[in-house]
Amino acid sequence: MNLDVFSIIEDSQDPNPLIRALAVRTMGCIRVDKITEYLCDPLQRCLKDDDPYVRKTASICVAKLYDINSELVEDRGFLETLTDLISDNNPMVVANAVAALAEIQENSNRPIFEITSHTLSKLLTALNECTEWGQVFILDALSKYKAADAREAENIVERVTPRLQHANCAVVLSAVKMILQQMELITSTDVVRNLCKKMAPPLVTLLSAESEIQYVALRNINLIVQRRPTILAHEIKVFFCKYNDPIYVKMEKLEIMIKLASDRNIDQVLLEFKEYATEVDVDFVRKAVRAIGRCAIKLERAAERYESIIATLCESLDTLDEPEAKASMIWIIGEYAERIDNADELLESFLESFPEEPALVQLQLLTATVKLFLKKPTEGPQQMIQVVLNNATVETDNPDLRDRAYIYWRLLSTDPEAAKDVVLAEKPVISDDSNQLDPSLLDELLANIATLSSVYHKPPDAFVSRVKTTIQRPEEEEYPDGSEIGTSESLAHAVDSGASPPTSTSNVSYAAARQPAPVLVPPASAALVPDLLGDLIGLDNALVPVDQPTTPTGPPLPVLFPASSGQGLQISAQLTRRDGQIFYNILFENNSQIPLDGFMIQFNKNTFGLAAAGPLQVPQMQPGTSSRILLPMVLFQNISPGPPSTLLQVAVKNNQQPVCYFNDKISFLVFFPEDGRMERANFLETWKSLPDSNEVTKDLPGVVVNSVEATLDRLAASNMFFIAKRRHANQEVLYLSAKIPREIPFLIELTAVVGIPGVKCAIKTPSPEVAPLFFEAIEALLKG
Repeated sequence: MNLDVFSIIEDSQDPNPLIRALAVRTMGCIRVDKITEYLCDPLQRCLKDDDPYVRKTASICVAKLYDINSELVEDRGFLETLTDLISDNNPMVVANAVAALAEIQENSNRPIFEITSHTLSKLLTALNECTEWGQVFILDALSKYKAADAREAENIVERVTPRLQHANCAVVLSAVKMILQQMELITSTDVVRNLCKKMAPPLVTLLSAESEIQYVALRNINLIVQRRPTILAHEIKVFFCKYNDPIYVKMEKLEIMIKLASDRNIDQVLLEFKEYATEVDVDFVRKAVRAIGRCAIKLERAAERYESIIATLCESLDTLDEPEAKASMIWIIGEYAERIDNADELLESFLESFPEEPALVQLQLLTATVKLFLKKPTEGPQQMIQVVLNNATVETDNPDLRDRAYIYWRLLSTDPEAAKDVVLAEKPVISDDSNQLDPSLLDELLANIATLSSVYHKPPDAFVSRVKTTIQRPEEEEYPDGSEIGTSESLAHAVDSGASPPTSTSNVSYAAARQPAPVLVPPASAALVPDLLGDLIGLDNALVPVDQPTTPTGPPLPVLFPASSGQGLQISAQLTRRDGQIFYNILFENNSQIPLDGFMIQFNKNTFGLAAAGPLQVPQMQPGTSSRILLPMVLFQNISPGPPSTLLQVAVKNNQQPVCYFNDKISFLVFFPEDGRMERANFLETWKSLPDSNEVTKDLPGVVVNSVEATLDRLAASNMFFIAKRRHANQEVLYLSAKIPREIPFLIELTAVVGIPGVKCAIKTPSPEVAPLFFEAIEALLKG
């Protein structure tokens, strides 16, 4: 056992409680299964330490240990000790014990943390004394407790209500969530009404914070008013948009105003929407206009006053330029032709440009003219209908327009009454449920108020995946057995069930490719050198000193900075992945007449936040020599805004020459880790849980699959793991899984005919914005 572990064990018994707590914290950071047993005894002592600071630190350490070895935690009785700490006399120990138990519960399939009437009293007592984040942990735990009856629910809410006045927004929202959950059991209308009154002021106060907090508050309020609109029924004015509100805040306020609109406040709301319709932001104006229509649909009695707007709209006919706007206005004229005195003149103004109008406008103009003729069969409309029908049947190449015109012509010429029944049929009642959530989904989102789920308006499992890393056992099959799997065409297609594993022809077998590789731990970093490049090119991350030479082998690297551009220094480089770590593989060649030393490197902001982690060193290079090194890289250090890009801008400097600038291209495949293989059931479940909008497809016409086995070998070598396959007609359909950092899954479907050019690639992922980078990388890999 390493001497450092003995030092930690010794420090856990130090007289100074801060040293003991630091030792416990360090224990939780050592994620090595082999030494966890040595740390159990010190942790057991610290959980019962006299100092509350040590006890609260040890509580969190138990959750970290459970993530490494759950059986050990259960066998040593840590869970029982954590449960006992809920009765601790120190509120922070209670809060940390609750936080640890809640985290363990999320990773366990059996009940671990259940609140009883005894623990309920302890938690409510600690709630008044612990810090703000301790209060959040306790409130989140209490929100999952179901009271025995209405009386107990009222007592709990009464104890929690003072948290609504807290200065921390997270505490307020957690208290609101907890109260909403308990209100479902309260039967007294007076109590419910009083609670709604008490929740309104703190929610309104959240809207006076910074824009980002306002947005989070508004997304949560959007959910709350769908369940309890009376909470903010009298506070609609606070949602009126300010001129300096960011657009994302304005959009959310609009949604809430629509939900709170009623017969009592509709006049105020309409005046606001009228103002918004004159804004400069086109998207906001469109949403404001749609909001007026949605209010008219929602409030049937208030909708009658909207008809007075028809005359105003007709006066603005000449200003319309967008096809959708023209088509909408023409529909209004045809629908209300009997109420518009000059309806024939308004429609006639469009007839001159009928052949040049878009198909959308032509179709509406045809139908509106027929409606006008059926409602006012006078001489003017009769002439108009002849012109329109002639243009729509003779002068057009659009089959939809021509077919509709022939149907109208046949109806009008044979049975005008039947034409009225068809064209002037009574319209169904319009209902606006575009922004109303399914009740079951709303229940789940309300149970997750004050989390990302309530901001995204998606259940947690739609964007969070908890993956337990396990080593593949050698005796397990290389290929999964046959079962149903989801595809982009149908989630019920069966895969080949009896297929035997194909013979691997590459040096890397499937089983070997799926084994999680050990992570390379770099040696301790040397002291940083001065930031000489920062002043020259304005890069953010610090220069990386390196102190160990190495001579990695491998295929030739692409030349990124030729000798002709760098006074004799030539630089070849490429990002690569080895042993679970991303490296920058660099070859320096000194073609100058002088020795070169003091090399430094720096990376500009990029999509993936790639930055140098060090430490590796370029030794002094004599003329005519070369040096090839591996530079460890880290992610998410200096992320650039904007759309995803594979561009990597690099600057290199040495003591003898000026700075060398060059661009490199990132291969997206280097971000696929070795533990990206999913179980078949998990693959299917994840595919179904992701919405169709998260599926992106692309045809790769230049790719030929000559051998399924060789293709799977090549993909496995880049950490794309085979899940299943099926045959559709003469096509082979392959399903693979991978993931990128931050546990984001990639579900891949490849469809190809063996030996025939052309592969269809489809992926489903919570991050579809990076799909173009993936397609580019996999196309290059398959062309190979």
